[in-house]
Amino acid sequence: MNLEYFIARRLVSAKSHKSSISAPIIKIAIIAIAIGITMMVVAVATGRGLQDKIREKVSAFNGHVIISAFDDNQSEVSVEPLSIKQDFYPKFNGVEGIEHIQAVASKAGIIRTEKAFDGIVFKGVGREYKWDILDEYIIDGKKPNLNAALNNEVILSEYLANRLELKVGDEFNTYFMKEGGNGIPNLRRFKLVGIYNSGFQEFDAVYVIGDIRHVQRINKWRNGEVGSFEVFIDDFDEIDQKGREIHDAVPPTLEARTIRQKYYNIFEWLTLFDVNIMVIIIIMVVVATINMVVALLVLILERTQMVGMLKALGANNWSVRKIFLYNAAYLIVKGLLWGNGISLGLILIQKYFGVITLPPENYYVSVAPVTIDVPAILLINIGTIVVCVTLLLIPSYIITKISPVKALRFD
Repeated sequence: MNLEYFIARRLVSAKSHKSSISAPIIKIAIIAIAIGITMMVVAVATGRGLQDKIREKVSAFNGHVIISAFDDNQSEVSVEPLSIKQDFYPKFNGVEGIEHIQAVASKAGIIRTEKAFDGIVFKGVGREYKWDILDEYIIDGKKPNLNAALNNEVILSEYLANRLELKVGDEFNTYFMKEGGNGIPNLRRFKLVGIYNSGFQEFDAVYVIGDIRHVQRINKWRNGEVGSFEVFIDDFDEIDQKGREIHDAVPPTLEARTIRQKYYNIFEWLTLFDVNIMVIIIIMVVVATINMVVALLVLILERTQMVGMLKALGANNWSVRKIFLYNAAYLIVKGLLWGNGISLGLILIQKYFGVITLPPENYYVSVAPVTIDVPAILLINIGTIVVCVTLLLIPSYIITKISPVKALRFD
């Protein structure tokens, strides 16, 4: 095996290929593999990054599982109040893998300023609200203080602030319709203490976040009633299973819906990225394999006399084939090293400098996110080596057809 490997290394040495026909072919094969692995790793990093970021944004505004009254209401506004006194609140001990649970309530309203007005959904939250998931989106000001008595502090999106011409410190009026739509609307005057920008237009154009006690008073709910409960789980990959477990654990008068069910279209769109990534991987592996097959065939034809000499010295067909397969594997690994280095460099540049931007109205993010998925990268590298080397067994079969006598006469 050491002799075979040594001969294979000599086949790709700079000295032996300095003037050979196969030299440019081998360089092209290495470049093709490097480009292919770069495309595959970048495709996985951007695809997974976009999926993770959008999931993160959807869960930031909804949790992973929403527990609400069992009715036909599909809007963002709380209609049927729920008692705050539930067996699963404030600690959901009936299901494992629950990270956090919080009570919320929503109310539709209209913000009116001197120069503009816009419809919004006021999302009331309590002291236990998971603010840390919104920290990275707050671009100005601070979070509302919900630990003290009822106050009028709220945060809204940069999108709404620009439309309404508001800035941190401004106060504005918000009108809420009474139940049944009759009578004079309820007026609340809020103070803008923070501005966020999630880049998720569907949420940024709607939500104003403040004290849940405003919604409770407007709706005249008693005994701390709330609109719904938002549940966060430890592992998003288990969201479907945990959704079923939570649904079985809550009373039959309540329903539990995952954000995958609530925002079905968004998550179905995200699954298309897996298909796109798989198509790119298949195409790149095919291209790399074809280039390696061509390089191996040229190398075999160029080394016909060497093959004949080895056979004349007693080497069997498999031993000679292994020499060329070792050579091909070396070239593949060399291409993989270049490809991984280039792709990781590009990913890190995008991660820390955000060179590539995207229209948020189409992709829900303003900067293309990337995720370095180490298991996926390792699988791509190992899979490329295995597939290419395995398929190279076919062209290497031509070695068995080379006659030592004819090969030594070959010129």
